Amino acid sequence: MEQAAEVVEVTAKGWAAMEPTTILSPYAYTLRDVGSEDVLLKVICCGICHSDIHFTKNDIGLTTYPLVPGHEVVGEVVKVGFNVSKFNVGDLVGIGFLCGSCQECYLCKSDREQYCDNRIFTCLGKYPDGKPAHGGFSSAMVLDHRLLARIPKGMKAEQAAPLLCAGVTAYSALINLGLNKPGLRGGILGLGGIGHMGVIIAKAMGHHVTVLSSSDKKKQEALDDLGADVFIVTSDTTQMLESANSLDYILDTLPVVHSLDPHLNLLKADGKLIMLGVINTPLQFLTVPLFTKRISIVGSFMGSTKEMEELLNFFQEKGLASKLEMVKMNELNTAFERLQKNDVRYRFVVDVAGSNPDS
Repeated sequence: MEQAAEVVEVTAKGWAAMEPTTILSPYAYTLRDVGSEDVLLKVICCGICHSDIHFTKNDIGLTTYPLVPGHEVVGEVVKVGFNVSKFNVGDLVGIGFLCGSCQECYLCKSDREQYCDNRIFTCLGKYPDGKPAHGGFSSAMVLDHRLLARIPKGMKAEQAAPLLCAGVTAYSALINLGLNKPGLRGGILGLGGIGHMGVIIAKAMGHHVTVLSSSDKKKQEALDDLGADVFIVTSDTTQMLESANSLDYILDTLPVVHSLDPHLNLLKADGKLIMLGVINTPLQFLTVPLFTKRISIVGSFMGSTKEMEELLNFFQEKGLASKLEMVKMNELNTAFERLQKNDVRYRFVVDVAGSNPDS
């Protein structure tokens, strides 16, 4: 095992947003030092999440520029800190949207570090030494090993990447809200990165799955490729009325403003509408269904390191696979444009190690 014994500056080469825009360009920067709890990671690949677009545009108001996005990162450990015993050089590991937390509060100690008040986001936060927590559209990263998930042997890096944010976001919501038992009837609103993961995971849990979409463009893919049981076009009033009171839960993955009322009507008594999409504009809804059917509207935020490892093993054991499209680093801007047009089936993954980061 190669341990960090001296401070050696490492220059990473990535692609960054220099101002509030979705345009990225090559960017070189010095990584923070490898601390006692850290590992130096050679990035192999990184998924592209719709949140990366929000971050580059500063939609949430937390962005500091330059910003290197990317928070579905898979890489190879190339150096470890003195206190790292869980991982060795050569291990394949992954990290999601969280790259730091206090590790001391009741949330961190109960595998809920994603809700820690002192959490550090992978491509939005800053480390205690002042270095920005740049993301995975980069050749290398220095990361706290306690937030890293081990990739199962035999799983391809590009298949693991979408599980680290999109996948675990859907998985964590179902697990923690008691919706991981077979026989439930679930709805997936929006068939993007998180949505397609929701279908795959819910079906593997033994649920009857209905996909809810604004058009029928993805109908055959949802039914034939992902295995959904029903596809409903939400603008079709007849379909929506016929499906009233039919669902135990809905995973709402839409990252844009939309009406909640039509979807609340689809839920049974004690149903749950689970908000998973990042939206920076207030939503409105009528409260009557909440009273008359005891419906809950609840949010769920990504997942813990423990849940990431559970999901990775869940996919491996059940032989599941995400639907993805590989791109090179110099295709990032095109991928961002296509993602904003919902033109991806269903997750872009950047081949970082196989790209020339300078062009």
